[in-house]
Amino acid sequence: MKNIIVDAFGGDHAPLCNLQGAADAIKEFGVAVTLVGDEQKIKDCAKENGISLEGMTIVHTEEVMGMHDTPTEIVKSKRNTSMGVALDLLAKGEGDGLVSAGSTGALLTGATLIVKRIKGIKRPALATMVPTPDGHYLLLDSGANAECRPEMLVDFALLGNEYMKRVAGIENPRIGLLNVGTEDTKGDALRQETYGLLKESDLNFIGNVEARDVPSGVCDVVVADGFSGNVVLKLTEGVASTMFRLIKKTLMSKLKTKLAALLIKKDLGGLKSMMDYAEVGGAPFIGVRAPVIKAHGSSNAKAIKNAIRQAAKFAQSGVIEAVGQAVGKKEA
Repeated sequence: MKNIIVDAFGGDHAPLCNLQGAADAIKEFGVAVTLVGDEQKIKDCAKENGISLEGMTIVHTEEVMGMHDTPTEIVKSKRNTSMGVALDLLAKGEGDGLVSAGSTGALLTGATLIVKRIKGIKRPALATMVPTPDGHYLLLDSGANAECRPEMLVDFALLGNEYMKRVAGIENPRIGLLNVGTEDTKGDALRQETYGLLKESDLNFIGNVEARDVPSGVCDVVVADGFSGNVVLKLTEGVASTMFRLIKKTLMSKLKTKLAALLIKKDLGGLKSMMDYAEVGGAPFIGVRAPVIKAHGSSNAKAIKNAIRQAAKFAQSGVIEAVGQAVGKKEA
């Protein structure tokens, strides 16, 4: 049984949604949960909302890492916050993975400096699973490292390769480099140098991919610097949201389209759930020594539950060990 540490006070809807999500995860996935936060507030919230704390252990701390706190404070004056204590527990091996819906910058800083990087990996990457018509692709970095060097992007490709092999079950993931064109001469110096390094690697590198082709599933791993990756991610979310609003507006415009809407309501619901971040749960920081999952700041109970599932699956996958071996071969 995997024990997942949950920052009980991270996120916009904490602690209620964090507690409910943890309780649901214990029932559905058979995990144990360590909640970190103010013990009395956790117990009061659970009692008021009829949430069972069975299968959960509480580690008490009264401080909370604020969304506007400087990320580096997580290793200085904010070490005793629910996020800081959770990271310390993970670093000490007192849990198999960690879930937090708190500050992305603080969680990345803490994961890097407290849990620490896998030897040979220069920077951990925030990786996001994005749906395609036939499955998903993994986008990394999707927001952790705005400025990158070519060797960092190569590391991201290696991290994404191992994650998709062991978590998504894709035997030989197709690696694509996000660029402004598919030709090998396209892009700035960063993209051109990275292209050359990836071409020489043992990875299944298919070349440059354009943003317009990414949603169709042209590759399994999309490698990008954190700035470009985050733009792609946010644009994808925005376009999907706008399209659903336009579809609803069209279907509600006339009597005949309203009747048609009744016939396809279930199918549209399934399509909408594909784009729902709550279904995925969160984004893993890949490249640190233990699984760390960043849940969306506005995560509901369903999102927290699925983030816990994702952390448990990550812990079982052997990705971290595989990355260590792959880095060793690369440096040999």
